[in-house]
Amino acid sequence: MLQKTIEKSVYCSGIGLHSGKKVHLGFHPAPVDSGISFAVKTSGGTKFINPGPFDICDTSFATTIAKNGCKVSTVEHLLAAVRGMDLDNLTIEVGGDEIPIMDGSAASYVFLINQAGICRQNKAKKILALKSEFFLQEDGKWIKGYPSDRFRVEYNIDFPHPLVGEQSFSFNLDTQNFVDSLCKARTFGFVGDVEQLQNNGLIQGGSLENAVVLDDSGVVNPEGMRYDDEPVRHKVLDFIGDMGLMQFQIRGHFEVNCSGHALNANYLCNLEKNRDSVLELIDLEGQGVNKDEVVGKEIQGVPAEVLAG
Repeated sequence: MLQKTIEKSVYCSGIGLHSGKKVHLGFHPAPVDSGISFAVKTSGGTKFINPGPFDICDTSFATTIAKNGCKVSTVEHLLAAVRGMDLDNLTIEVGGDEIPIMDGSAASYVFLINQAGICRQNKAKKILALKSEFFLQEDGKWIKGYPSDRFRVEYNIDFPHPLVGEQSFSFNLDTQNFVDSLCKARTFGFVGDVEQLQNNGLIQGGSLENAVVLDDSGVVNPEGMRYDDEPVRHKVLDFIGDMGLMQFQIRGHFEVNCSGHALNANYLCNLEKNRDSVLELIDLEGQGVNKDEVVGKEIQGVPAEVLAG
């Protein structure tokens, strides 16, 4: 099984959920073993973040990373798309300090990746596999990870709302399953929380165009929900995105109860701290590909326009 990147650069723009500002975004091919990196445009030039768990600096209603004097918030939906589409190497150009929220799901990013095309590269894929059970619990919320031959999530949520309540969703991560069952699940929130969040400087760009909004009895959005269990599906999407901050894709079976970005981040940091004892780096050379049939070309570097200030 070989590493993958995209075939060509693609661009889009949108509104930041929390900042309310317009953000420009670009996806660029990246060389083997370079991983997922953010090229953040600043007044002082382009600064790069090749993120890991310890670069998470805030988990207030989104996951924010910071490094090299810059930060990027709301990275989880984009990273879910990157992992869901099985990309190993990608440079993400960000013209702002937040990823655009688009429609509140990962579907727009999946569309962009498909527009760019996916190509295999000339080196074996690497993954991090759980080799022992790893458990973290905080205030009745928990994440349990077990060894597995795939990335699998069993997720439970419980919200005191008639259209949410207790929901469960089981998901095996592969590209087709991600596209068919998960990528369109949108972020959700409650009318009663909107004013307080906006007073605290959050969700300045929030609207019915980029979130499912619930009042006391139902869905405010005229189109309703995309799935009867859209809230728990979106929580699974968030979990995949947060787990995407590990250096390599993770393989394991995860049971998750009522987690959010804060617990996800804490779990990731503890995984990283205990990496030698609970994770195994596996080279997938020879798995799932004919070695005589290498698709795509080797990517030499980041496009010059990204490096320009």
